Amino acid sequence: MVSYCVALTAAALAVTTAAAQAPEASPPYPPPKTAPAIVTPGVTNTDPPSDAIVLFNGKDLSHWRTDNGGPAKWIVRDGYMEVNPGTGGIASVEKFGDVQLHIEWATPSVVKGEGQERGNSGVFLMGRYEVQVLDSYQNETYYHGQAGSVYKQYPPLVNASRKPGEWQAYDIIFHAPRFDEMGKVVDRARFTVLHNGVLIQNNVEVYGLTYHDRAPVYIAHGPQESLALQDHGNPIRYRNIWIRRL
Repeated sequence: MVSYCVALTAAALAVTTAAAQAPEASPPYPPPKTAPAIVTPGVTNTDPPSDAIVLFNGKDLSHWRTDNGGPAKWIVRDGYMEVNPGTGGIASVEKFGDVQLHIEWATPSVVKGEGQERGNSGVFLMGRYEVQVLDSYQNETYYHGQAGSVYKQYPPLVNASRKPGEWQAYDIIFHAPRFDEMGKVVDRARFTVLHNGVLIQNNVEVYGLTYHDRAPVYIAHGPQESLALQDHGNPIRYRNIWIRRL
């Protein structure tokens, strides 16, 4: 028994000595060389942080233009902008690729129509990839067309809609697609979306342009494009729009 214990002790000492002599293991990735940038958060989680670009401050449409490049013709009042039906969608003057976007919206408090005709608009990243805006409170429509859907591709994980007329919020993380030198997509666009603080899209891959009447397909475009908001004929309101480049 004594000789067995001595053998165990000797083996343990050998292992300890070998470990002390072995070089320190390094992780399979390079250590960071710079400190993370300091960003001052907003007073609340809905307020823009210090590195955000405020696309709508409740006062004017200076960051927006029409689809053809003219002055935006939507209505501005009481700290929000409202779709002016028939004047067309609007697009941001600045262009973006990968982003974090915060945008608040409200459908009319007086309900008119049903399905896709009830409080319809849309938030188009890069002017092509749509997160649907719709009054989806007790309003049936096709699942991948209700509020928070990646239009005609992914329904929301849950319906987190508030009542008509109440302010709602999207917080969107968007990764732009990448194309090779021949224009073939090599990395698809991806969306993560929170609707009123609830996760409704979890890093989903987009199959291509979010058409309403045909199969999605990728058409090569620049690495940065405008954010666009849709005029679908309904007086949807928007406010507190800010965006961060990632």
